[in-house]
Amino acid sequence: MTTLFGARLAGMPFTHLARVAHPARGRVDNPWHYWWQAHYLDAIIDAGLRSLRGGDIDEARARARRGDRLLRTIRLRNRARWVNDYYDDMAWLALAAGRLAVLHAALGRARPQRRLRTAERDLTRQLSSALTTELGGGLFWSVERDFKNVPASAPAALHLARLGRLDEARGIVDWLYTRLWSAESRLFLDGVRLTSPPSEGSARRGGRAEVVVPDIWSYNQGTVLGALVTIGDEQSLRRAADLVAAVGDRLTTEADGIRLLRTHGDGDGGLFTGILGRYLALAATTERLAPDARDMASQLVSATAEGLWRGRDLRGRDRSTAVSVWSPDPRSPARTSQPPGSRIELSTQVQAWMLLEAAAVV
Repeated sequence: MTTLFGARLAGMPFTHLARVAHPARGRVDNPWHYWWQAHYLDAIIDAGLRSLRGGDIDEARARARRGDRLLRTIRLRNRARWVNDYYDDMAWLALAAGRLAVLHAALGRARPQRRLRTAERDLTRQLSSALTTELGGGLFWSVERDFKNVPASAPAALHLARLGRLDEARGIVDWLYTRLWSAESRLFLDGVRLTSPPSEGSARRGGRAEVVVPDIWSYNQGTVLGALVTIGDEQSLRRAADLVAAVGDRLTTEADGIRLLRTHGDGDGGLFTGILGRYLALAATTERLAPDARDMASQLVSATAEGLWRGRDLRGRDRSTAVSVWSPDPRSPARTSQPPGSRIELSTQVQAWMLLEAAAVV
């Protein structure tokens, strides 16, 4: 990953970002994908925690240092601030920064760095500002404040739950079940958009019309699942078990008789199933979750990661310097889906990394 995508920002020393594609076209930060960088950070932390579990303290420290450098560079590239126009972007970075603090604590750093403290403070403040009573609850997706959705609300609920603010997290999750859970699919729809004037199929509220966006995406199920198992009360764990079953029923495909998680191509969608895999792994390792749900979560993650591993393509002049290229789809080998010479997007490679790290813990 780092060999293909890692680079300095504008050549500045002590900076680190991931290019959005390989081979690169122009600057490392053009176009700027704040949330892709957040998931790249999360994957670096996964690797650091895996190294720590394996007893490789030096490697874990190296991963933590790279995470620090990346977090610092994200802020630098974002005009020396954490704030972004999109609350889902900020929720993703809040989650990753929180986990970076966990990695440092596991390595013996008793007090988080100032940068991590300010990231938590500023990002949490922004997320709290997007959580309003309009439409009954939930978070707005952007500063336009015309769309409340799962991509902003569920990661924020997870972040608040990790901070111990369980009542707020539970309130967001309850809103998601009230407004966006589909009884037919037992999965979550994307969001509720406020429009003016009213459009066909919309409902009126306060002079603006509400339109439910019915798309079902894998990553939305993952972040709700993560929030549920982190909140951890009996109702949340029952909901989590049902959600795992629904994912298994509705968001999978088969290859050679083996059930795998469905993926969503490239672009932003190239990250979606990696995010779901991360939180299925969290569910699989939650001891109080129903055993059947834990088993299914573990099997889906392991089978999908195995498919990606079998389809990887090693590229380079010799094995000592070769790099792995991963397919966006575990059913298709990388040499077919990402043929040599084609442009490879960061999102699909981070997705594969996340799924492999998830498989390492289940």
